[in-house]
Amino acid sequence: MKNKIILFLLCGILVLPPALTAAQEAFDADDLADLSYAFGMVLGFDLRQTGLEFDYDAFMTGFRDVMENLDTRISMEEADQIVDLAIYQAMAAQAELNRQREVMFLAQNAERQGVYVTSSGLQYEIISEGTGEQPSGTDFVRVHYVGYLIDGTVFDSSLERGEPEEFPLEAVIPGWSEGIQLMRVGGKNRLFIPSRMAYGTRGAGGIIPPNSVIVFDVELLEILDIPQDDLWGIEFSD
Repeated sequence: MKNKIILFLLCGILVLPPALTAAQEAFDADDLADLSYAFGMVLGFDLRQTGLEFDYDAFMTGFRDVMENLDTRISMEEADQIVDLAIYQAMAAQAELNRQREVMFLAQNAERQGVYVTSSGLQYEIISEGTGEQPSGTDFVRVHYVGYLIDGTVFDSSLERGEPEEFPLEAVIPGWSEGIQLMRVGGKNRLFIPSRMAYGTRGAGGIIPPNSVIVFDVELLEILDIPQDDLWGIEFSD
């Protein structure tokens, strides 16, 4: 665990942009108070995401002891172990809370008018019916989509990028693959994907928490010819 928490600080500080912003140019490097406060803010923001509580006096004592090379009351190895355990327990507690929220959300959502539930547990509603072809699980498709959590937090959007995404249905999470196969070209559906059909107990990239239902508004634009190259690292049969 050593240095995991402040690794982002090193990355952000040591890799400098080629040109400073006006704010950076105006910053007085000799202003120790502002520099110290800024470090405290950034580190505090990161630590707040863990959901842990802190004794600020003990925190500052540990910080000062290391910074001033004083004797510490525990070893760095012991500190690493304590931090590892605390973060693991916090993540486990959050994962369990997310699991309970998932169960409750899916149960309530399934009762809403217009929501369909498949045998796999995938839930969806039809925003607009398509009139074109319906893809199979081996097809390559072009779609526009917005992906968000059940609290409304958007984590990905092809609309924001201004360009549709193209991919084989064999290369996406099970909830996507099944959900898009329920559509016809030109249609738009909202998919409510249970965590076991998405990113499960691990979550994804620090953006999607463990045990999270994810929601996608998907518009199926086109079924494409399968590319003959190995761009996706998948072998396509003729």
